[in-house]
Amino acid sequence: MSKDYLLGIDIGTSACKVAIFDRNGQVMASVSGDYPVYYPHEGWAQQKPDEWWSAVCGAIKECLEKNSISSEQIAGVGIDGQSWSAIAIDEEGHVLADTPIWMDTRAQEICDRLNHEIGSSKIFEIAGNSLQPSYTTAKILWYKENLPEVYGKIYKILQSNSFIAYRLTGAITQDLSQGYGLHCFNMRTGTWDEEMCEKLGIPIEFLPEIVPCDKVVGSVNETAARESGLAVGTPVVAGGLDAACGTLGAGVIHPGETQEQGGQAGGMSICMDTYKADPSLILGYHVVPGQWLLQGGTTGGGGVMRWFEREFADYERSQKTETGKSSLDQLNEIAQEIPAGSEGVVFLPYMSGERSPIWNPYAKGVFYGLDFAKKKGHMVRACMEGVAFSLRHNLEVAEAAGAMAEVLRAMGGSANSLLWTQIKADVTGKTVVVPASDTATTLGAAILAGVGVGLYKDYEEAVSMTVKETRRHEPDPLNKEVYDKAYRTYRELYESLKNMMVRQ
Repeated sequence: MSKDYLLGIDIGTSACKVAIFDRNGQVMASVSGDYPVYYPHEGWAQQKPDEWWSAVCGAIKECLEKNSISSEQIAGVGIDGQSWSAIAIDEEGHVLADTPIWMDTRAQEICDRLNHEIGSSKIFEIAGNSLQPSYTTAKILWYKENLPEVYGKIYKILQSNSFIAYRLTGAITQDLSQGYGLHCFNMRTGTWDEEMCEKLGIPIEFLPEIVPCDKVVGSVNETAARESGLAVGTPVVAGGLDAACGTLGAGVIHPGETQEQGGQAGGMSICMDTYKADPSLILGYHVVPGQWLLQGGTTGGGGVMRWFEREFADYERSQKTETGKSSLDQLNEIAQEIPAGSEGVVFLPYMSGERSPIWNPYAKGVFYGLDFAKKKGHMVRACMEGVAFSLRHNLEVAEAAGAMAEVLRAMGGSANSLLWTQIKADVTGKTVVVPASDTATTLGAAILAGVGVGLYKDYEEAVSMTVKETRRHEPDPLNKEVYDKAYRTYRELYESLKNMMVRQ
């Protein structure tokens, strides 16, 4: 039986996605598996890595069984995952505690202290990133100060994709693209910095060996084969950051090419072949060798619409059978009836604090401009526009740092909305190209596996074979004028309110 399929695993925030691709990037099977985010206290957001594993195993089995694909046909497995986990495991590989995820801001005081004691500029000089509570660094130290019984048993700290790789193979690794979550990672050299480890108080023994994202780190062992349905001996590559794999899956492999992210979180990733950092943005290695990604990462992306739908779309859900349209599609339609600029309604999409470029864990979502003439459609469209404004803000900071984005290549569920994608083109003034949006991230993970096992000779071949453009959105100059004015209001709103957006 020929081994010509690749399996990609995506550890997202609200669900995992498993997809099987042929060598040309065609989706042969795709299944999602849900799991919760736990919010035990204000500022906390955590997940149970063992629930990721259960969801992944269920999704893999369903993928294979529903589509009559033999596990023997899988040539390799690639894994991508959400950023900035801090999965503490003991020597037997048991998870010691729930992991804070990228939305978690509980360690703000630790960051404030370290930025003062070590110096924020010294940390930035090594890491290429400012020290913020969302990153892995402060979460490890939070364990030390608040969960000493956990900290004392830590053998290694893993990231989301490396945890799944460990469960599949038994190999403990740290891929290059996820290194940016730790401020003892030297962004220029791609290695751990022992001196900064000491200054931060992070034992270097906690940190796994750094490996290339396309390196085969092991093969599926018997226990994992039993639980997941994969064949014993199937090669598994290290994988990488979800945003970086999505960037690859969207076809971004050359300097200047840019991915626009429309998953739970929003933002963008600009591909660069030279080191360019800005304290307001996020810098990491691409999963493609020799490239960096200058990223904007926001808390408000597709998750904003999921929140709005959950809380305010009872009517649309009740009409689903009658209309044959999902509640999100119905919301999209009522937003389309509202003119650009939402007739003065502006939304700040800071629904879990905000990451780049304002880095305020206490920022809040705000609707401005409501009156009795406004309808639900105004609020829906303002949500979409607010996310687009946060994207523009990040792009402007990146351009000031010398990283120019030209065409945006959209990925994630938000790219399925023609309206939302057009709004992003109009707000930013940039052409937006949409590849196969729903599969970009898992495709990127699968491409890593394909390169790692030799199914593709290089990334050029892989992208040329697998990434297809489905549509293109050109900016509308008249709408751009309207949005320029609304964007100024958006920026002024936060500046006016930020003194209120502090720890209570």
